[in-house]
Order: sequence, then C-alpha cells, then structure tokens
Amino acid sequence: MFNFLKKQAKTVTIVAPADGQAMPVTAVSDPMFAQKIMGDGYAVKPSSDAVYAPVSGQVVSVFPTKHAISLRTADGLEVLLHMGVDTVELKGGPFALTVSDGQTVTAGDALGTMDRAAIAAAGKSDELIVVFTNMDKVKAFPTVAAATVTHGQTLGDITLA
Repeated sequence: MFNFLKKQAKTVTIVAPADGQAMPVTAVSDPMFAQKIMGDGYAVKPSSDAVYAPVSGQVVSVFPTKHAISLRTADGLEVLLHMGVDTVELKGGPFALTVSDGQTVTAGDALGTMDRAAIAAAGKSDELIVVFTNMDKVKAFPTVAAATVTHGQTLGDITLA
C-alpha cells in the first residue's frame, strides 16, 4: 500500500564495448585489473577494431596516450575503459578516438577504433577492460559471464547504493 514511499533503486545499464568475447574482470591478463585493485568490472576480447561506450554518461577524460577513457554516469558512477594491456607504452599509435573531454555519450555510441593488429604486433593484449572505480557507490554488481557478445549488447545492471 505504501510502496510509493520506498526509494526506487537507481541502476546503471552496462553494455559490451565491442563485438567479441565477454569475460569477468578476474579473467583479464593484467593482474592489477584481475585482482580488482582499481574496482570491479568486466572485459571483452574484441573481434573487430571498433570501440563503443560501455555506459551512458559524460567523457571526463581521454588519456593523452588514447589508451583509456574515463566516463561518469549521471548518478556519479565513475567508469574507466582501458583499451588493451600495457598499451600506454604505444603512445597512442593504435588508437583513433572520436570523442573528447566533456562530451556526452549513450551506452553503445561509437568512441573510435583501435588497431588490434598493431597492438598484437607490439606483443600486447587488446582486451577492452571496463572498471568501476568508485565502488562505494555500488550496491550490487552483475555477474558478467564468458559469452560471445555484440557491441551495445546489455550485459546487466549495476544497482547503486
């Protein structure tokens, strides 16, 4: 009868940032991410070079080396999209990004491309790692299982605290 008095839980929908193989963050090849030192998340081993927004929000920062983009959702959830492992060493070469600081994106919007062949030639992994860095705002995080996904495919909803 008094359900209207209950506070509705806020959620953030997470989507695949590329076509490829989704996996839990614990399965990525970088121990810092796999051990959740930066926060919880998920990853996609891409099967194409296109990269898409994993959440809706504002682009807070495009790293100078273009290997990572930080985003913030309307509810303040902070998201790091890290393109590849140890790709900072490539000084932006394999990345062609089409977004800039301050831009608003919708989950599934194109962010740019990464040259997976150049990343592989440099001996690096091309895993797209999505990490939520302010986990104090997260009440429940969905399980992202190993599966073939297409970019923009919903992988679950984060319930905010």
